[in-house]
Amino acid sequence: MNYQQTIDYLFTRLPMFSRLGANAIKIDITNTVQLCESLGNPHTKFKSVHVAGTNGKGSVSHMLAAILQTAGYKTGLYTSPHLKDFRERIRINGEMIPQQLVVDFVQSMQSDIEELNPSFFEITVAMAFDFFAKEKVDIAIVEVGLGGRLDSTNIITPELSIITNISWDHMNVLGDTLEKIAYEKAGIIKNQTPAIVGESSPVTKSIFENVSDEKKAPLVFADQVRYVSGWKYEKTHLSVEIANRLKDDHQVYSLDLTGYYQTKNLITVLEAVAGLKNKNWRISEAHVQKALQQVKKLTGLHGRWEVIHQHPTIVLDVGHNPDGVKQIVAQIELTDYNDLHIIIGMVKDKEVERILALLPKEANYYFTRAHIPRAIPENELYERGKNAGLKGNQYPNVNTALQAARKESAKQDLIVVCGSVFVVGEVEY
Repeated sequence: MNYQQTIDYLFTRLPMFSRLGANAIKIDITNTVQLCESLGNPHTKFKSVHVAGTNGKGSVSHMLAAILQTAGYKTGLYTSPHLKDFRERIRINGEMIPQQLVVDFVQSMQSDIEELNPSFFEITVAMAFDFFAKEKVDIAIVEVGLGGRLDSTNIITPELSIITNISWDHMNVLGDTLEKIAYEKAGIIKNQTPAIVGESSPVTKSIFENVSDEKKAPLVFADQVRYVSGWKYEKTHLSVEIANRLKDDHQVYSLDLTGYYQTKNLITVLEAVAGLKNKNWRISEAHVQKALQQVKKLTGLHGRWEVIHQHPTIVLDVGHNPDGVKQIVAQIELTDYNDLHIIIGMVKDKEVERILALLPKEANYYFTRAHIPRAIPENELYERGKNAGLKGNQYPNVNTALQAARKESAKQDLIVVCGSVFVVGEVEY
């Protein structure tokens, strides 16, 4: 098989979450263990940081990778899902895994694939770990796919376990209370391994404390150590002043990730850096400052309040659950514009009514869909939007919707594309 045939084989042969939803998930790590055993347990051959959470785990993973790269470490980065190219999931120092290595890996594992029938995610995790081990990375940042305790990535023993936050998402898999969701995420905390939780909450705090006590894992809540004491926009960057609650220390950071919600992620990242320094990783304040100014360039991160056009301003954001959409709405309120145009597509297993209720009523809506089976048809989303008091029209794909929005927009207007990673991934620009 050539590269395209290999990718088609992975997408069609293996159960895939983006297509099938919860039916694609194997609720245990047996397959991943067996796949990695047949590869000589590559995950035991490199250091790692494990990152879970409802929102922000992708941004935190990319920021940490950028910092470690800048500090001179050969840094692997495993994230999901991808926006445009499958290889975005597996990077070393920002460079995607070569096409030929994807082909070679799948061919070498074909008998295991036929025997085990792993999910798409399971084979991708094994591919990433094999690549990182063979390339002898110094450290890899590994983002959880879904949940934590039973996620395929949870075979690693990391330097640090990070949980960004807990809110509502994937309740059909993780549980119908925040406590249950927190317990699943807390499953990445390992014996005697430092754990960092980005945002403390009275509802979930005791869950993390109990798990960390049981595992004898030192636990820090990042927002109890640092807080945002000021922020402002400076051209293409977000300038954030961070204060330390434990000592009289203020630092200003310039981020190329300009969504205000990145301030929460920054607090988590800074505590992670402190945790790594405690384990003798050589990271200076200068490394942190330099890396945060160019995360997108260093790691290839896209889709986080990403401005792709001016006059009118066109923004892409992958926020797709209630908390993520709240953050988008808060960011819209901080943005100057005349009229607001929102292009939205969603998938079936989200809290659709709850999300639609959060969106601003005064916007012009363009209801659309991604080309995956899990997508809500645009006519159905249009009707549900109308029931929520949102006015607009329906479009068969995101680019038709974007074309219509641009046609109806003046130079000072704002166009936001959101609601699904897959909708954002299909935008042509």
